[in-house]
Amino acid sequence: MYQHRDWEGALLDFPVNKVICVGSNYANHIKEMGSVRSEEPVIFIKPETAMCDIRQPIAIPKDMGAVHHEIELAVLIGQPLKQANEDRVDRAIAGFGIGLDLTLRDLQGKLKKAGQPWEKSKAFDGSAPLSGFIPVNSFGDPQNADLVLRVNDEIRQQGNSRDMLTPVLPLISYMSRFFTLRPGDVILTGTPEGVGPLESGDMLVLSVNEHQLTTRVI
Repeated sequence: MYQHRDWEGALLDFPVNKVICVGSNYANHIKEMGSVRSEEPVIFIKPETAMCDIRQPIAIPKDMGAVHHEIELAVLIGQPLKQANEDRVDRAIAGFGIGLDLTLRDLQGKLKKAGQPWEKSKAFDGSAPLSGFIPVNSFGDPQNADLVLRVNDEIRQQGNSRDMLTPVLPLISYMSRFFTLRPGDVILTGTPEGVGPLESGDMLVLSVNEHQLTTRVI
């Protein structure tokens, strides 16, 4: 059973709720996906059953086509937010970490082509592996965070949060116009370019700034 933790692994006193994600928040990722930039952020939700501890082996679905990695800056919400301005959002953030937005890419392509929602390809059980969270006062500037994903010692994704099309605070403010955000909710803020498939046996090294962790795919 997933529970929120700090970077060192200690339990945090926050309930496990939903994950709110943004798609197409980095220009180069939009380009590699052959997509077009939207006028407003593209938002979707993963349920609490999507969350799992990224330090544990990551179980990917079998016989459902390609499973792609998307490394993202994760934000832990610590106070309720509804119709919140950016200052209120800033005060409500409890910490930052790393998330993977695992995606059944073949299925997503079929759903997009049919004009159907993405949830089956994005919100399946275990589709949101999360690291522990680093407190705000220990993290530094979330809008200048380096994200790197190595798969089997090869750099697959490397980006910086300064390249987000919609930055963290306005993004969460925008989300709070539609969904009440509660303590324990997690925001995934979009992925830089370089997404690609994962296979059983892959070894992953993920980092945000100087913070690094390792895991594997089963």
